[in-house]
Amino acid sequence: MLDTPGSPPRCDCCGGALATRYQAQVPLTGEIFRIARCGQCGLGHTLPQPEELSRYYGAQYHGGRHGMTDRMCMARRLGFVGQVAAPGRLLDFGCGKGGFLGAARTAGWEVVGVDMNPEIARAHGLTVVERAEEVTGPFDIITLWHSLEHLRSPRHSLEELLPLLRPGGHMVIAVPNWASLQARAFGPNWFHLDPPWHLFHFTPTALTQLLTERGLQIVRRWNLEAEIDLFGWAQSALNLVLSHRNVLRDLLTGPGQPHAAGEVIASLVLGSLVTAVCAPVVPFAAAAGRGGIMIVAARRPG
Repeated sequence: MLDTPGSPPRCDCCGGALATRYQAQVPLTGEIFRIARCGQCGLGHTLPQPEELSRYYGAQYHGGRHGMTDRMCMARRLGFVGQVAAPGRLLDFGCGKGGFLGAARTAGWEVVGVDMNPEIARAHGLTVVERAEEVTGPFDIITLWHSLEHLRSPRHSLEELLPLLRPGGHMVIAVPNWASLQARAFGPNWFHLDPPWHLFHFTPTALTQLLTERGLQIVRRWNLEAEIDLFGWAQSALNLVLSHRNVLRDLLTGPGQPHAAGEVIASLVLGSLVTAVCAPVVPFAAAAGRGGIMIVAARRPG
């Protein structure tokens, strides 16, 4: 679909035609990408997909993500998983540094991870491979915490993962919500748009169609990862007014370019103000299904 040679790009989910919504610039490189939307299912696509993705995933990308909130984030995600499955075999696809794998192992799960840079998690004593083909199933649960949007073809990747999931098992998937209030408010300045790392931009409709057409049944939905959602409001607002993007993110997590003292001070002061103003909005947006993040649990029948 998306990568058919000699034809215009088509939607990875449903094969529909794509139309450009806007353009977005990469802060570190200055590259500009088109963000196109499928007219049928609403799935967003970053175009063109870079031929070599690995150059975007260096040490800067793997900075101190989540910072002080890391343990809270892992506990919350274990809570989501615990609502649909008891401890058994767990595969975390796109496991990154292995924080969730470690937390799940401590909670009694037998864990395996997949990541394009497995050495980082292996250094923590975790079993991690580079490709799903290297894994032997079945698994009781497969998690994709903010990894589906990074894949060249979510449709193809899900079809590869499904045989590894036992009948009656669950997938738990978290992605940014392109239909969220903050995504609509900030457009190309939305922090969670993040091209070219995010190659796809999901709406609830697009994610539902992608999963159900693969034979999965959605059994639970959650619309809030509080600190990630709230930070999306703060950094997106700062991206509108500062000459350099994602300054506050760089200050809190470590990756990115150095910034002038004025931008650092402005980010800290204005970021605090925006955070305070937007904090009451976050739960209301989530209750309406318009939060910045969406998480679904989908069951394989059997």
